[in-house]
Amino acid sequence: MHAQWNDRESLMHPASAPDYMREEQLRTLQLQRLRAITKHAYDNQRLFRERMDERGVKPEDVRSLEDIRKLPFTQKTDLRDTYPYGLFAVPMNEVVRLHASSGTTGKPIVVAYTDEDIEVWKEVMVRTFACAGLHSGDIIQNAYGYGLFTGGLGAHYGAEALGATVIPISGGNSERQIMVMRDFGTTAICATPSYFLHLIEYAEKMGIDWDEIPLRAGVFGAEPWTDEMREYIEGKTGIKAYDIYGLSEIIGPGVGMACEKQHGLHIFEDHFMIEIVDPVTDEAMPDGEEGELIITTLSKKAMPVMRYRTHDITSVIAGKCECGRTIRRINRIARRSDDMFIIRGVNIFPSQIEAALLKVEETQPHYQIVLSSHGGMDQMEVQVEVSAKTFTDTVRGVEAVHKQLSDAIAHILGIRVKLTLVEPNTIERSMGKAKRVIDNRTK
Repeated sequence: MHAQWNDRESLMHPASAPDYMREEQLRTLQLQRLRAITKHAYDNQRLFRERMDERGVKPEDVRSLEDIRKLPFTQKTDLRDTYPYGLFAVPMNEVVRLHASSGTTGKPIVVAYTDEDIEVWKEVMVRTFACAGLHSGDIIQNAYGYGLFTGGLGAHYGAEALGATVIPISGGNSERQIMVMRDFGTTAICATPSYFLHLIEYAEKMGIDWDEIPLRAGVFGAEPWTDEMREYIEGKTGIKAYDIYGLSEIIGPGVGMACEKQHGLHIFEDHFMIEIVDPVTDEAMPDGEEGELIITTLSKKAMPVMRYRTHDITSVIAGKCECGRTIRRINRIARRSDDMFIIRGVNIFPSQIEAALLKVEETQPHYQIVLSSHGGMDQMEVQVEVSAKTFTDTVRGVEAVHKQLSDAIAHILGIRVKLTLVEPNTIERSMGKAKRVIDNRTK
């Protein structure tokens, strides 16, 4: 059933690949799957059925794609409140795999897959890697974490289905990562962008020139990152850095992917239906207008998720991509509505700090935001690593760099905050997702 996507030739052929499907054909398929999954969820998920009944809506009321707005939203708290198996829509003897979030802020979120769900996941990951120009001749080093986290196995099985050679190295042990990259002839790597930044540093310490490594592509995700970060990575290594998008609650990695044109993320719409809504009013937003991304799984049997509130802020890019794919794109997700904090009445996102610091040559792409309370007022300090020579440079020293960076942050935020420049390797490195904000405010 899925063999047609197992090589790049068929992926690039409009007649055989869903990424190139005619729009009317795609919308017809979406409606067919939306109606089927709505009925499946209604019949098998008690919470969804109760909410539908409260609204007076039945599955047969979904007659058009616009009717998705009649359905209730799903929140992350719903998955926690029904822990562990309360949103499963098939009996356990049909569940072949479980994954879960880390559970650092409470009970973990548990997600389930049937055999068919696993096949869909492999399919979208094959299409994901094809967006990055990868194929059966590639050697893919998978530095995403294995285990309950969806990243490792999601990328692993997708790369194998592509026909590529997979190195299941997982995260950590950076010296070994660099050695394997060089000695095994790695051509592509999967990792969080913050961990790959750490590998860039480590390679410099080891005296490794990136020209020694045949790496040409990086598939980076699992945390928000900016275009400035992408340009930094590409400038340092000479590779092409691709943004991959996914959520454990939906399927894992493979919901969307940047192509070689680097203008937005293609969403695999035959399996994931997207909406953009105003995060305050829940009103639908037109293409080009920013709002919260809402995702509905169209083909997931074990645990369908209807109208999931991702809290990711983005917009739909109108028009066909130059790569030829007809599936729609969304703009890069650099911030989340629940990552936002307020200082002196100003809404602030960590990505704004990242964008500012990478415009200043002496800064390193490592920073931390520390929030505290003093005298009943919230305070914000930005700690940024700068090159070692900044502290000894008599021509352009620490004061000049401090002023330029402070001005850049103030220009983006509209307010001035405390800025502390620190030496390289002062800020703790992450083997996975970076922790950008330390909140020490009085609760």
